[in-house]
Amino acid sequence: MSIRLLNLLMVLALAVPSSGYSALASPPPHIHRSKSDADINAIGHRRIEHGPNFYSPEKEKELGKTLAGEMERSYKFLYDPTVTEYIERVARNLAKNSDAQMPITVAVIDSDDVNAFTLPGGYQYVSRGLLLELEGDAELASVIARGIAHTALRSATMLATKGGITNMAITPAAKVATGDSTGTAASQAVLVQIALMRREDEMDADYFGVQYMYKAGYDPKCLMNLVQRIGNASSAPDHGVFEPLRSFPSVDERLAALRHEISTTLPPQSDAIVSTPEFDEFKARLRAENSDPRK
Repeated sequence: MSIRLLNLLMVLALAVPSSGYSALASPPPHIHRSKSDADINAIGHRRIEHGPNFYSPEKEKELGKTLAGEMERSYKFLYDPTVTEYIERVARNLAKNSDAQMPITVAVIDSDDVNAFTLPGGYQYVSRGLLLELEGDAELASVIARGIAHTALRSATMLATKGGITNMAITPAAKVATGDSTGTAASQAVLVQIALMRREDEMDADYFGVQYMYKAGYDPKCLMNLVQRIGNASSAPDHGVFEPLRSFPSVDERLAALRHEISTTLPPQSDAIVSTPEFDEFKARLRAENSDPRK
């Protein structure tokens, strides 16, 4: 399961086959950053989510708790205390240097897949396969920081809200314009807009994620290194998907935006954390778990 799948479930009524696609796609919207968005000294004292949300924070937490329960019943998790305690320490450090207003929990899925995703309410999941790809503390921090950014942005419930509003706005007009009484073309147009909004969410997660890394003492350039090395690992379901329906921006687009933010927004650091001996112990423990013959 990925956050893309979660969002797809939220708009299931709109899902139609992509064959015969006819809607015109616009490019991803230009993202306008406010002064506070770029102010790392304002972290923790600002609201970075913008726009309507049909879910109150309490309802979002309830939704997240329900979905997390489904995850517990559907997936195998890694409960090694050496691994989980280290991840929890990194997550706590990042959370206290973030804009998130919800508790952050991180669980490790015992899977070789290279993936990470965030549910509503601060529930974050990373796969063992992804953790084994990481090369230092800061790369682990980059994965968790992006998830915390999604929580601060309330990405999942904001997308569900925007998707519902977009559906109400586009569908009647599209039916008239196309003469399609079945609504197929309209649904396809809505799916394109949702994909564009998802791409913007992922760009936002990069943007605020590197700020949280920086504030917590990690080298933000390590997110660039990770993106460049493994690409959009959690966008695997996008492979073979028609370009306007892709839910992740391209690697080049992400790298360009990150490079610009790091060079213009974040002051130079002389002692930023890249990796530590503790991470080496964490990675060794993961490798031992991976090679355990009892699995």
